[in-house]
Amino acid sequence: MMSKKLFIETLGCAMNVRDSEHMIAELNAHEGYELTDKADEADLILVNTCSVRERPVHKLFSELGVFNKLKKEGAKIGVCGCTASHLGKDIIKRAPYVNFVLGARNVSKITDVLHRDKAVEIEIDYDESQFAFKDFRTSPYKAYINISIGCDKQCTFCIVPKTRGDEISIPPELIIAEVQKAADGGAKEIFLLGQNVNNYGRRFSGNEEKVNFTELLRRVSGVEGVERIRFTSPHPLHMDDEFIEEFARNPKICKSMHMPLQSGSSEILKAMKRGYTKEWFLNRAAKLRELVPNVSISTDIIVAFPGESEADFEDTLDVMRQVRFEQVFSFKYSPRPLTEAEGFTNTVDSEIGSHRLSTLQAYQDTILDSISASLLGQEVDVYFEELRSDGYVAGRSDNNVLVKVKGSEEWLGQTARVRIIDVSRSVQYGEIVA
Repeated sequence: MMSKKLFIETLGCAMNVRDSEHMIAELNAHEGYELTDKADEADLILVNTCSVRERPVHKLFSELGVFNKLKKEGAKIGVCGCTASHLGKDIIKRAPYVNFVLGARNVSKITDVLHRDKAVEIEIDYDESQFAFKDFRTSPYKAYINISIGCDKQCTFCIVPKTRGDEISIPPELIIAEVQKAADGGAKEIFLLGQNVNNYGRRFSGNEEKVNFTELLRRVSGVEGVERIRFTSPHPLHMDDEFIEEFARNPKICKSMHMPLQSGSSEILKAMKRGYTKEWFLNRAAKLRELVPNVSISTDIIVAFPGESEADFEDTLDVMRQVRFEQVFSFKYSPRPLTEAEGFTNTVDSEIGSHRLSTLQAYQDTILDSISASLLGQEVDVYFEELRSDGYVAGRSDNNVLVKVKGSEEWLGQTARVRIIDVSRSVQYGEIVA
């Protein structure tokens, strides 16, 4: 009997990657689906959507149209993820060939909706925090592990709380068991995921032991076989001294920190309902740099948020000058449905917004050029996890520098000392020295 084929397109964040892994595992274990990278061969096509990306609704229906033309006779199409949570049954109204819609908070129902034509499951209060998913990992060398679902923040620009619901922490014993299983399977790097990971422990669905994120990090680092721990995203508001000090002194925690700034202006941060000020952010970043001199700090920045003046934008550039981020994900503000800011009327002219974005990105390029130049000749420990088609193996240093070296698959899953011999803004080239 021929196995059924599954094609899945995953858009957006690392949490979506993990949700896709969960669906692949459930469909394989209970329905016998095997992955294919050819949509026209698939018996089931899943699009795991993101609401944060630019023009998500337009792009979703454009891609659905392509898949509808490609699919073979009898194949099903399912739409999952955050845009599915947001649009719900409207997806089927606009694209009647879609067989089911599955929201970001309903991943465990995948094998149920598969057999209910036109099923729509998008409840954002559904609790999956104790559901034991079957196991599948995109990479055998790195394991993504959810530690919480949902988000309690009310940032005025963000749709995520409306698509993923209230924040619930996954019980620590389930997380540690999953970490141990991943490590036993050869994954030396553990990547902990949550909308606000360092708010972990605020709410459990059951009568769980009260464990905060710092304590969870300690427990994960105690699992045999775990060599590296990464996480995303911490919220600047919850970066207390205990958390930063554990980050600094625990040798298994990789020295890269994603700190979503969004704006350097305290006034704009207040309008965004971020809960911290420019001064607090700078204080936390300075403490990180002081305790971990080689730390890599990345961030997210939105320019031209409603009400942003030139002075506000200069505040953002000032934070960039002081912190000198190793990576910046920058965007021009665009309103999202179901968000408070969608109704704001003090909008910034689009051309001004575009100019600010290009100014910010050009400034960041000068910072990156300086940082990259300083890496030349340095030696770093690189954990290799990807074989490239050009004869290189790629991996990341402890502080998240992407490094490529000439090599074969024998290096995959191994850590080696590498000397940087050529540099660029996005990737560095090296040679193995030990």
